[in-house]
Amino acid sequence: MVRPLNNNNALQNIAGTIALAGAGKMGGAMLTGWLAQGLDAKRVVVFEPAPSAEIAALAARGVRLNPNAAGAISTLVIAVKPQSFREAGATLKSHVAPATLVVSIMAGTTIKSLQETVGGAVVRAMPNTPAAIGRGITVAVAGKGVSAAQRATADALLRATGAVEWVDDEGLMDAVTAVSGSGPAYIFLLAEELARAGVAAGLPEELAARLARETVAGSGELLHRSDLAAATLRQNVTSPGGTTAAALEVLMGKDGLAQLMTRAIAAATARSKELAK
Repeated sequence: MVRPLNNNNALQNIAGTIALAGAGKMGGAMLTGWLAQGLDAKRVVVFEPAPSAEIAALAARGVRLNPNAAGAISTLVIAVKPQSFREAGATLKSHVAPATLVVSIMAGTTIKSLQETVGGAVVRAMPNTPAAIGRGITVAVAGKGVSAAQRATADALLRATGAVEWVDDEGLMDAVTAVSGSGPAYIFLLAEELARAGVAAGLPEELAARLARETVAGSGELLHRSDLAAATLRQNVTSPGGTTAAALEVLMGKDGLAQLMTRAIAAATARSKELAK
């Protein structure tokens, strides 16, 4: 059975003004997703000191870009760079009431830090870069004081760029960052190395790059749309004694991919804990 692509209609039921602080690649992807799925542009406020031409053009559709007075804000989504948060937070705090839902997609910024800097009812989330094409995966955790209705609002906003998973323990966000937040880089590295190995085996560089790119992309799409486990899909490709089995003996052997990935995720998790503030 093949699953359909994500479709989110809950956005149209969100009440009040939604403000987006930071409309860079990730924030811009979220905003584009909201509007594409029916959110009224006139209910959106964007705070972005250096808006791209694409973001500036949305003002013609009704999005309020850097208004002098934003009025009451029901929901604030913070997508600024973590290193800019302390400075931006002081400005954003004036827009946040105790009942305002604050959704942060900043890496390494804890719920405690968000509550101290801007206040409100805080949801911390970790998306990844495939959000730019509506195929991301976001993991979210709600702080104390977040109501069921606010959690549903956060879920709808985050789901505009892909799937959403919720956890109850904020401590898991470091491992989430290591697996899905940083994960796209591992996949891109796989494509790089698959192409490089193809060249080493005698393929022309351009052909090797194209084969690697399409193989990784196609396999990812199959994994996304299939109900079968990754292990089952792998076994389906592997004939006993065949070429795939020969390669997997190397990849799954001593000091192979399993050991390397475990070490890589552990390193990224440890670094996430060091960066948390």
